[in-house]
Amino acid sequence: MNYFLNFEKLSYVKGEKPLGCILCLIRDKSPDVIDLSVYEDKLFIVTVNLYPYNPGHLLIFPRRHIEDIREYNNEEERKLVILQRSFLDILDEMNKPFGYNIGYNMKLSAGASIRHLHLHIIPRYPNETGIADLIAGKRVLVESPFKTAEKLKKMVSEKFLK
Repeated sequence: MNYFLNFEKLSYVKGEKPLGCILCLIRDKSPDVIDLSVYEDKLFIVTVNLYPYNPGHLLIFPRRHIEDIREYNNEEERKLVILQRSFLDILDEMNKPFGYNIGYNMKLSAGASIRHLHLHIIPRYPNETGIADLIAGKRVLVESPFKTAEKLKKMVSEKFLK
């Protein structure tokens, strides 16, 4: 991760955010946010996290602005399972991680910095620093999220859901 992104994450954490929901702004193609989306359909968007814990850190979020997993309808639940499995396969091929953290930070008190519900997929590797070091911004990433998004877009266009 470069210093610019670390600085921007600090600004983001301190509250200097674009007006409105960041994920809705990505969905709406607003020029006010950086869009690292690698997949979209009528229900979901998959994007590389601009402030990743590791290369390949993805966010899967519904187009609808919801804040609780219990708000997913049946069609969204089915599609989410397909997306999770498909992107795990793509990440396995792309970076060969040794494992994954997959989950939600649902609601602000649980650590969510964005109210719009989103699922994290974080590739994990041996001998990593702990999560506290990652959150503190002391980790050096071997690949920028922009490069990760570029690689994922290529793989998605070649292999995903054909």
